[in-house]
Amino acid sequence: MTTPSDPSTRDPLATAAGRNVGLVAATAAGRGHARRLAAAWPHARLVEAESVADALRAAWRECDAVVAFLATGAVVRILAPLLGDKRTDPAVVVVDEAARHAVALLGGHAGGANALAVEVGALLDARPVVTTATDAVGLPGLDTLGWPVEGAVAAVSRAILDGEPLRLVADATWPLPALPEHVRVEIAPPPTDPATAEHDESAEGWRILVTDRVVPLDGRTVVLRPPSLVAGIGSSRGVPAAEVTGLLRRALADAGLSPASLRCLASVDLKADEAGIRATADAYGVPLETWPAAELAAVDVPHPSEVVRAAVGTPSVAEAAALRHGGALLVPKTASAMATVAVARQAPRGRLALVGLGPGAADLRTPRAVSELRRAAVVVGLDQYLDQVRDVLRPGTRVLASGLGAEEARARAAVAEAAAGHAVALVGSGDAGVYAMASPALEYADDRIDVVGVPGVTAGLAASALLGAPLGHDHVYLSLSDLHTPWEVIARRVAAAAEGDLVALLYNPRSRTRDWQLGAALETFAAHRPPDTPVGVVRNASRPGQRVHLATLATLDPAFVDMYSVVVVGSSQTRVVAGRMVTPRGYRWRS
Repeated sequence: MTTPSDPSTRDPLATAAGRNVGLVAATAAGRGHARRLAAAWPHARLVEAESVADALRAAWRECDAVVAFLATGAVVRILAPLLGDKRTDPAVVVVDEAARHAVALLGGHAGGANALAVEVGALLDARPVVTTATDAVGLPGLDTLGWPVEGAVAAVSRAILDGEPLRLVADATWPLPALPEHVRVEIAPPPTDPATAEHDESAEGWRILVTDRVVPLDGRTVVLRPPSLVAGIGSSRGVPAAEVTGLLRRALADAGLSPASLRCLASVDLKADEAGIRATADAYGVPLETWPAAELAAVDVPHPSEVVRAAVGTPSVAEAAALRHGGALLVPKTASAMATVAVARQAPRGRLALVGLGPGAADLRTPRAVSELRRAAVVVGLDQYLDQVRDVLRPGTRVLASGLGAEEARARAAVAEAAAGHAVALVGSGDAGVYAMASPALEYADDRIDVVGVPGVTAGLAASALLGAPLGHDHVYLSLSDLHTPWEVIARRVAAAAEGDLVALLYNPRSRTRDWQLGAALETFAAHRPPDTPVGVVRNASRPGQRVHLATLATLDPAFVDMYSVVVVGSSQTRVVAGRMVTPRGYRWRS
């Protein structure tokens, strides 16, 4: 079975690390900055030619994006004659000689220059300069959602910026970013008849339509094309690409469906190498998904054929492939001389991002975490964690905050919002998968939603960095909280870590009502390690009130520790070097 990546879950703009980036520089300083980017991005390269102007033109022709270490005016004069369409031109970011600013010059939304400027800024410690109006005020650009867009994009974007009343009319709930309050969302099928649309109240004023149907356009309407359609394809061996393409084009047109909403083509595994089908997928810019005949045979279809079963092992190829993931059949199988096509509409899939915010400091929050928070329409989390990120949320984001002890309720709420079709971010401190919200959420999530995990810097890693390098060799994470795990189980795990001579990171070490467990754990470690074994305590790592304390198994007072602390117990080989806790990478056993 071959399956495509899901277009609804792709980032609207690829990161620089996955793009072909041309770097152009005129001076030694510029080339030095360029080398830093090239070292970080595997597909970036310094473009050189007889002149800087020639190098810039070559980068424009050959690359997906360009970072120019030149004066803005020079870049404008050189590239002006080459400008074509912002949807296809490379993104261009200009960086000054001192690398103080990274200016998104061309291709802000559609080309990804805004995101590229942010990435350049992060690597060079430069300030990203983004002048696109929607980005400046925290609103999503209509051409940055990763979906094809048609109609009056500039005019409707201006209406959003100006706060004018505007309707978003969708034929289903799709995982869109948050929109400001003056955008009213309605779930209703859009009119497809121009005569009807003239008298439709929803056609008055500014509109965003989200639909796979062909609809009439005017100067006050934008249409977003969600990836909702799957075209099942069957064929004889050697079918011409023109025949498949023509048949699919006619089937979509007769049904009033937009080819811009094609999610993928689908067929049986036997057709995975069929050149005519693959060429059709390439022509429409969508992946080809193929399935074993036995799986397609299990799909209930309206028009099975025993002739087809005898030939390929399934009574249906086109209809079964179109319906393999469920949905509704919009175009029953229709045939030409050598090909068969059917089209189904898949229901929207909600999106749940499990976001680790890091230990607390904003500069230890990953860019991907910020991106997911700004992509979400609903953000769920502990109130004190949400307070850390309210400044990065888009206007109109719905925030579901709750207090301590409501982990299960938060997980259920986030999954329910995603199952309803929304774009949701469920946040936790550190990494969402380490003693945080990822595991309870995934216990409730089913295959109706797409899940994205966003790694975060854990409290243990933050504490380790402050202490030195205590995790230089094998280590284990242990929680001392017996609220959900019996102490007898925790005690066995502590004993195993102590006997195994593993460095131990102790989470939830001590609270007002759990004041003896840490002492018991330290006694277990002391039975297997020298009394001078280093023990580090870090409280509020990277947050206000940060405190770092270094002691030993013999001298640590458990009363010094609370729930805001992480305790790191060294192995028998951990030592203190120049006031830093260090575990050697290779054991050099002490005599």
